[in-house]
Amino acid sequence: MERKNWKREELVVAFNLYCKIPFGQIHIRNPKIAELANLIGRSPSAVSWKLANFARLDPSLKERGISGAIHGSKKEVEIWNEFNNDWESLSFESEQILAQLIGKTTEEIMEIDTNDLPQTGREREAVVRVRVNQGFFRASVLAAYNFKCCITGLTIPELLNASHIIPWSIDLANRVNPCNGLCLNAIHDRAFDRGLLTITPDYRVKLSSSIKLLKGDNTIIDLLLKYENTIIRLPEKFVPEGHLLEYHNQHIFKG
Repeated sequence: MERKNWKREELVVAFNLYCKIPFGQIHIRNPKIAELANLIGRSPSAVSWKLANFARLDPSLKERGISGAIHGSKKEVEIWNEFNNDWESLSFESEQILAQLIGKTTEEIMEIDTNDLPQTGREREAVVRVRVNQGFFRASVLAAYNFKCCITGLTIPELLNASHIIPWSIDLANRVNPCNGLCLNAIHDRAFDRGLLTITPDYRVKLSSSIKLLKGDNTIIDLLLKYENTIIRLPEKFVPEGHLLEYHNQHIFKG
């Protein structure tokens, strides 16, 4: 018989999984859901239902008329608010709990190359924390966009990046927040990072004047110019927040 009460640690790793899989893959046949269910001693149905409970709290889904599960508990609300108030701490904690459940180190489950890490001490811990959180951010952003570039629709994972709207070094609170991310292919990611391309708060692609001057170059037309003023593919969840896009437009974009 299914246990009724979920422990905080179970809810944290369930929310971790909610972030890392596309909304359309929340069902009992998903092997990732079955794997987590096995780790925490619950049924795939219970885990799937819990993820649907988190979905009911997602404003991005509500705006699309998707309600997730009808009923939930205040515990999901508490975890949702915890993550949204401190993405950096909670994402790292969730990966640590997962590592313990699996019986591996955090470095192992996040596939971090340990050869270039400091051997011991606080420096190593700090580097590991950064890389774990970067891995969580990438997984969450790519899943939100269903592993498709939001400009071109490219679906080759090796060529996709989770691009920070406000750079990692500038905004501590939003470093790991998936709403501060865009799924972009490698070329558009570099252009976005260098301020040659931006996404306006109404989700349109905007190119810098320096790119527009190159309108006689067919390669640049195909890679960049033809996307000017097009509307990006919005993610299923964690839609980019307008004030974050506005920051990129005002402070990074080289209009």
